[in-house]
Order: sequence, then C-alpha cells, then structure tokens
Amino acid sequence: MISKLHIQNYAIINELDIQFESGLNIITGETGAGKSILMGALNLILGQRADSSVLQDTQKKCVIEGSFKLHETESLKLFFTENDLDYENEIVIRREINANGKSRSFINDTPVNLSQVKQLGIHLVDLHQQFDTLEINSENFQREVLDALAENKSHLAKLKQQFENYTTVKHQLHDLKAAQETANKELDYNKFLFTELEELALKENELELIDAELKLLNNAESIKMQLSAVYGLLTQTDQPIVNQLKSLNNKLKTLNDFHPEISVLSQRLNSSLIELQDIADELERIEGNVKYDGERIAVINDRLSAGYKLLKKHGLTTTEQLLQLMQGLQNKLDGYDDISSSIAKLEIQEKEIYDDCIKTASLISKNRSKQIDAFTKNVNQLLSQVGMPNARIKVQLSPSALNVYGTDNIDFLFDANKSNKFEPLGKVASGGELSRLMLSIKSLVAKKLSLPTLIFDEIDTGISGEAAKQVGIIMKELSQAHQLIAITHQAQIAARATTHYFVYKEIVGDKIATGVRVLNQDERITTIAKMLSGEKPTAAALENAREMMLN
Repeated sequence: MISKLHIQNYAIINELDIQFESGLNIITGETGAGKSILMGALNLILGQRADSSVLQDTQKKCVIEGSFKLHETESLKLFFTENDLDYENEIVIRREINANGKSRSFINDTPVNLSQVKQLGIHLVDLHQQFDTLEINSENFQREVLDALAENKSHLAKLKQQFENYTTVKHQLHDLKAAQETANKELDYNKFLFTELEELALKENELELIDAELKLLNNAESIKMQLSAVYGLLTQTDQPIVNQLKSLNNKLKTLNDFHPEISVLSQRLNSSLIELQDIADELERIEGNVKYDGERIAVINDRLSAGYKLLKKHGLTTTEQLLQLMQGLQNKLDGYDDISSSIAKLEIQEKEIYDDCIKTASLISKNRSKQIDAFTKNVNQLLSQVGMPNARIKVQLSPSALNVYGTDNIDFLFDANKSNKFEPLGKVASGGELSRLMLSIKSLVAKKLSLPTLIFDEIDTGISGEAAKQVGIIMKELSQAHQLIAITHQAQIAARATTHYFVYKEIVGDKIATGVRVLNQDERITTIAKMLSGEKPTAAALENAREMMLN
C-alpha cells in the first residue's frame, strides 16, 4: 500500500505531504482544486514521462516521492532480484525533474531508469482513470481474472515448466534440422571426395616411397653400370683391391714377431678386408636386383599422377596429409548419421512433451469454461447495481496455438444496451462504463488476485442516487482487504470513506496553491452535506449526510 506522498514544486503545489491509510481513502474537493494534479504527481512516480512544464518555480527542481509498504510476493521479489536492488518491507520511489526537462528516478536512493520505475509501479498501484481502458482490454488481465476464479495457479505453473521444456526441445530440434540441411548440401560433395581417396587406397608414406622407386627404375642402366664398375674394382680387375689387401695383410703377418704393434695393425687390416668383401657382395646383390621394368614404371607413374592430382586439388604436400583428410571426411560422414539419429530422438521427445502440455492446457481450459457462466452472471448483477441495468458482459473462449498460458484466446465482450451485439470492450464501452465494469470485476476476484493499491479517478462519472450508493458499497467491501484511493463527486461514495481527504485551493503570497487535509467526523458530515445540497447545506442535508455515514 502507499503510505505517504510528498509533492514539491509541482503545478500549483508548492509543497504537500499526504499520509494515506489502509481501507477506503476518499478524496473530494471543488472542481479545479487540484485533485487531478494529485493523480498527475502519482503518475510521475509510477513511470510517466514528464517535462519542465510541471514546475511551479522554474528555478527549482520538482520532487515527487512516494513511500510504499510491501506485501511480499514472488513477482516483487523477482523484480528486486533481477534489478539488483535490495528488497525491503518499505520502499521509497522518487522522481526529480529539473528545469531543463531532464528527470532522474530513484528506488530507495538507488538511481534507476524510467522503465524500471514503470515495471515496479505495476506491482504497487493499479491506477484506473476515467477513459483509461488499457488494462481491462488487455487479454492478460482478462485471462488472470478467469484463472483466478478457476483456481488455475498450480496448473499454470505446471504448464509453464512443461512449455519451457517443450520450447527448449523445439529450438534444439530446429537447430539440428538446420545443421542437417546445411550438412545435406555438403554431403554429396564430401562423399565424392572421400570416395576418391578411398579408391586410391594410399598407404602410409606411399607416394614418397614410390617416387624414390621411380627414380631408381628410370636410372637403372646407369646405376647397374656404376655398381658393376665398383664391384669390378674391388674383386675382378687384374689387381682387385680385395686381393691387394690380402697380399698386404700376409706381408704384415710375417712381421708380427718383430714388433708388438704390427699384430694390431694386421688385425685392423684384416677387418677392413672382411668389410670390403662384404661391401662387394652387397654391391653384387644390389646390381643383380636393379633392372629396368617398363611395366612397373607405368604403374608407378599412374599412381603418382593420381596421388599428385589429389595433393594439388586439396593444396597438400604429403601422403600423411591426404590420409588425415580422408579421416576427417569419414568423421563428417559419420556425423551426418549422428544428426539424423539425434533428430529422430528429439522428435519423439518433442511429441511426448507437447502431449503433456496439451493435457495440462485442456484441464486449464476446462476449469475456465466452468467459471464463465457464474462470472458473467455475477458481473451483470453488479453492473445493474452500479447503474448499468442494460449492460451485459460475455466471455468468449476460442482456440489458440499452444503457449505458456494454454490453448485459449480469451475475450471479454460487452453489450451496453441489450442489443445482443457483443463487441470488444474498447469499441462499445465509455470511460465511465469501463470504470464501473472494472470495479465490478475486481470486487469479484479481489480475494483471489494479488491486487496492488487500487486507485479510481472519478469512477462515478454519469451516475448518482442508488447507483452511486452501490458503487460505494462495492468499494467499501473491496477495501476490507485492499487499499483503495478514489476521487469522487458523489456523496454516497464519500460517505463510505475510511479516511476522507479534502483538496482545496488557497492564496499563498501572490500565488494560488493546492492544499489537502484529512477531515474529522464533523467536517466530513458538513462536506458530504455540501455535496448533497450545495455550498450552504440545509439541516436536512446535514442530517442526511450523518445518516449516510452511519449506514
């Protein structure tokens, strides 16, 4: 509830403090005294935009400050958490407007932006002004009313969780299908690339090895000639090197007994002889194996040509890189199968969750349907009480796509004159009619909806007598559990006040200023009597006012 409103340098208000109470707070006063200015100031701390034209003294800033006592709710706690603000049982919202038109906003002295003030204001004050049709025309409000009566809170919480799961899976499925679509465009090409490599069937370092083999084959004659010449020098000339070493070794052996080191040298020479003989044998073997093979050269040329073609195609240089590319393509092809498998699983999961959502949504719809007849009957009875005997409301449910609130479109339709032509509220109801309709609806759901402070600005437009009396009765009943603030010109409504505020104008210095005071019992009787019979109330009017207050 709002406990205090401080206004400084706003319109014709120099400085004003109003202490509001729980229950029904009634504001009365002469036309032009400043009642609407109070609502304007309140709007500012609820997030309405402002400019420097509201300043009484353009040399000073305008300050509007509202103090609110909070009843802890999940939505309020969530707001404070999301906006990194400290939650307290009493908070202060302040707006400051400078002469240049710029404004600043604060929640408990913490600077905030205007959208944050608006968001918080929705939780604190329900301000319904004449011709303000936005809320009652909102499908959100209409749905909340019906769900409050249908006691759908737990079912809606369950559906919210189910729908979030459904949405998550649906997005995952969408992303996978998009990935599959992209993959499909690449699939044939990647298959082609993989098949090329698979058919070539390269082995590790194969291209490098057969390239060396080709060089050997292409130079076979020259290689054989050189190998034969070396082998001949070692073993087959008139004086082969191997035989010469044998002769030299034999000569050294005859000197072994004459010098101790000669034996060592003889052994070394013998080792060299053995090594050269082994080399000669290896040369003979290699020379015997080296031969020109035209068919093998053709095979190697074809294989190298295919291999080099793929190296050039992919911008690679080695057999190992081609084998790595082939493995990567294999992984991609395997990945296509994984995507298809994941899509199939998610499609099953999506259907299961969707079916669960529909099951819960159907229960919600059933509960809503059960409440429609009683709701419309009660609202229509209240409309008759508040001076609209020919008005009728009708609730229409129509199918909608599944969403977090179910599968219903909800429309409140209105017929003001028993014409049986029901149309959306905003098209056929006047501001005064909408205000009384809103009061009727809220009085029915007040105990089931977590309503903030309710403010009605001139809800009594176009009514008097018994209708005004009934509006007063409904407002009084509603105020038993909610704080109500109402601006009225009707004595029947003012008589129901828990606290009665009187707005007046006075001359301060050379300026007109607005003041507000709380009326005591006698002042209330006089004020209500004036509302009944004029500026100079008669004894009958005073008695009537006293009786109205007592009743």
